[in-house]
Amino acid sequence: MLTQLGASLVGLFDSIMVGHYATVDLAAVSFANALFFMAMVFAMGALMAITPLVGVCMGEMNVQQENQSAIRNKIAILFQNGMLFTVLQSALMLLLLGGCIPFLEYFGQEPEVVAVARPYYILIVISLVPFLFFTFFKQFLEGLGNTLVAMIITLAMNGLNILLNWVFIYGHWGADAMGATGAGIGSLISRLGMPLCFVIAMWLHRDWKYYIQTFSWSKISWEEIKKQMTLGFPIGAQTFLETFTFAASFVIIGWISKEALAAHQVANQIADMTFMIALGIGAATTIRVSHQLGAGNLKAVRMASNASIHLVLVMNTIGAALMISLRNYIPMLFTEDTEVIAIASQLIVIAGLFQYADGLQAVGAAMLRGITDVKVPMVIAFVSYIIVGLSVGLLCAFPLKMGAAGIWIGFICGLALAAICFHIRFNRKFKQLSQNR
Repeated sequence: MLTQLGASLVGLFDSIMVGHYATVDLAAVSFANALFFMAMVFAMGALMAITPLVGVCMGEMNVQQENQSAIRNKIAILFQNGMLFTVLQSALMLLLLGGCIPFLEYFGQEPEVVAVARPYYILIVISLVPFLFFTFFKQFLEGLGNTLVAMIITLAMNGLNILLNWVFIYGHWGADAMGATGAGIGSLISRLGMPLCFVIAMWLHRDWKYYIQTFSWSKISWEEIKKQMTLGFPIGAQTFLETFTFAASFVIIGWISKEALAAHQVANQIADMTFMIALGIGAATTIRVSHQLGAGNLKAVRMASNASIHLVLVMNTIGAALMISLRNYIPMLFTEDTEVIAIASQLIVIAGLFQYADGLQAVGAAMLRGITDVKVPMVIAFVSYIIVGLSVGLLCAFPLKMGAAGIWIGFICGLALAAICFHIRFNRKFKQLSQNR
């Protein structure tokens, strides 16, 4: 959970620090990240496939002592082919995101926002490659049952990113004040360090070192890569659809005004931070469910899923209460623009209310990933996020003249539908698993 929260804090502090530099830079960061995150989240989602695959193997290893060597070699094959899959993913994402650079002016944003956004966007696109390798290492170790290393690396690199932001955004220690571009430089440097730290950690660990030492071209298997793609791409598509909904909201709200866009970024950053808690609970759920599924312990699978539901409800209740009670003060951390503060205060209230739906859908999706059920959830995500969420949001924002608040009401509707459908799906799949045992 702390790892996911730490990842969110980078964006939070980027927005806070850039927001105090200039409103246009805050809007530019919002616009650039909206485009960037659509591709990044898809790629990250696809890499999540390694966690349940390794997790099931670990569950098997715990109950099949006589086959530990063979299962360990199977995990090594998953590791190597997962690395190759990450290389292919990185190349594809660079091609797609790089191709957007000449067309940034055509997304309906104000020219001054686009001018500031372009260099920041280029820097974060470059930073995607090391970040995807970090994601792969993180998901692989989570499959092994270890989340501590990722947490330490994430928090350490977050600290470095904040320091570099202070240097390059505002111009300290002899550096020029570069605003949003400075935030991009900080993100690039810190993300370069993340996979490097993981490689060092794995090499120093007695058991994990095996997966690096046994790296061999003979282990390359397109069948294994295809297996990861078959499982990973629906996960990536599901996460992409949710992110696309939020990314589209940035573009749509940018049509209203740069002040509304900046306010939307403030509310989104706060909501994203609380969502990372739910995402962290979901990651632990996937690990636990996949391990117990591999061990054949369906009772433990049910207990893990129920515990996650209760925990996310408690955490999101706390998050919602804090957001609503501090709604008039939180925006002041990001900006001194009174118009932005007024709009953001309203959006934070709605963001607080949608915490329940967002948390439950995140955990529901994680439960389904743990039992390797990913194709139907992808369809559920499309209907919920795109057809329902965006449609309701556009209706409320423009015909009903609710502005940015209308988009957030659409979020609530889409996420609530997804949460209900994911949990119904899990209960049906669990019943099938029980009948087949």
